[in-house]
Formats: sequence, structure tokens, C-alpha cells
Amino acid sequence: MKKKPETLRKIGLIANCDIAASRAAVLRAAALIAHTGRIVLAVAETARMSGLRCATCANPAALARQTGLLLVFGGDGTLLNVVHEIHGSNTPILGINFGRLGFLTTATAGDLPAVLQKIWQKEYIIESRPLIEATGDCQGNPIQLRAFNDIVISHGAVSRVIELDVQVDGQPLTRYRGDGLIVSSPAGSTAYSLSAGGPIISPDARVFAITPICAHAVSNRSVIIDSGSAVRVKLLSRGLETIISADGQLQAKLGADDAVTIRRSRYAARLLHLRDTSFFAAVRQKLRWSGSSV
Repeated sequence: MKKKPETLRKIGLIANCDIAASRAAVLRAAALIAHTGRIVLAVAETARMSGLRCATCANPAALARQTGLLLVFGGDGTLLNVVHEIHGSNTPILGINFGRLGFLTTATAGDLPAVLQKIWQKEYIIESRPLIEATGDCQGNPIQLRAFNDIVISHGAVSRVIELDVQVDGQPLTRYRGDGLIVSSPAGSTAYSLSAGGPIISPDARVFAITPICAHAVSNRSVIIDSGSAVRVKLLSRGLETIISADGQLQAKLGADDAVTIRRSRYAARLLHLRDTSFFAAVRQKLRWSGSSV
């Protein structure tokens, strides 16, 4: 039998440079990788911050094109930034958590030696998680926003109730009155949607969640739909600043009668996880549920 070619010869490093503790972790990871004869590359800003001497790329997208795996040092927000910058790339991402909850990140800095050893031994899986996207017209301008976690429509700086008409696959769902609406992927179910009372969804479920934010009707609850569905949201309120955002980063302003359609994107993010990791174990630990070892 032919031996499979080694696809992880070049490893890229990206760190949140605002986190001082990531400097030592980057240097340690680089040393562990180089010790195996593999090649280390980094985003230029990460190399400068850590004092790492290696080949560099100007940005994460360029780094993804040159490497077989990206190690991202930071919290979920850092990982989301990288997903946005490299969307369309097949390069998998491994998150090293320096944030708080860290649902998207796989390991901690202290785990690095053991985690990398398991990766070299191919004891991992790569999950392909589709992005979601919103298209439509905002005040006469076409938009296309992509998100890993969620698309959110909410009021602006003035805290006023907004009214949204929602259809799923052309069928009326309801009109929501409240602070806004979240359409989340399974990955996003443990982000803003969870804070708004939405359900926790297994990452491999092929669904989206529609979750109202502070709805004025007690009967309004999250609705789970197939990820192949199209959600059309129309703004009915007038004279109120209303914003649509993707993962809290990219955003545009909606005007009265503007409508956007939210659906699964043809792009996906690829996340690397060790074979012995469990989503439900992470939920128990990070939310401190019964059965957690913490």
C-alpha cells in the first residue's frame, strides 16, 4: 500500500497580538513544529509581536495559501476574524484558546505538545462547517454578508422596538417586534443566540436557528429550520436606525421596506479537532453543567 503524502509540511501561525500571553505560546509552537522538521510560517504582525524568525505572509489569506494548517492563538473572536479573511480556502484551522468560553477553539497553550503530537500521528478530524450569508438591498445598495456564527438584525444606538416580517421558503412565519432577530448556524448557537435564549445545536446538525432578541410577545420562541431553507426578513419599522451584521463584524444599515434573504453559503470553514474531543463535553465544562469535571 502506498503511503499517503504528508500534507502538513508547512504550518501557519496567527495570534491575537493584543493578548500578551500569546507571545510565549507562539514561540513554543514554532519550536515544537520546527523540531519535527516541518516549516513554520506566520502572519507578519504575529512574527513581529513574538520575535519569531521565520518566513512571513502579509495576511491570513496569503498564509492559508502557503500552508496546510493554521494555528490561531486567541479566543473565538480571533478565530472568526481568520475565517472571514480566508473564506473560500480549504486550509483547516486549529484554535488555541486564550479567550473566555472558547467554543470554537480546540486546545489551550498548555496542551500544545500533546495536541501537536496527536496531529502528527493523524489523530484528528476536519469538520467542514458551511457559512451563512445575507443578500438583498440596503437603502438602495446591494449587500452580501457572510458569517460563520450568525446574521443579526437589530436596532441602532437608540433602543427602540423594531418590527420585522419573516418568511421561510416563501411561507409567512410571523412578525417579530422587539430588539431584533438572530439567524444562527449550529456553531453560532453557543454565541449571541444562546444569550438571547436560543437552543444549543450540535455542530453536525443541518439546521439554522431563528431567535428573536427581547421579543415583545411572550409566545415568540426560537424556530429551527433546515439549513437548505431561505429566510426572508423585511424591515417594517420606519424612522429607526436598523443594522444588519455578520458575526458582529461586517455590517450595513437597513431602511424601511428593505428585505434581505439569509441562506446557507456555498463557502465553508474547515476546523481541525482531535479525535478524542467532544462537543457535549465542551458544553458541560464551559457552561459548568452537571457532569462537568470543572
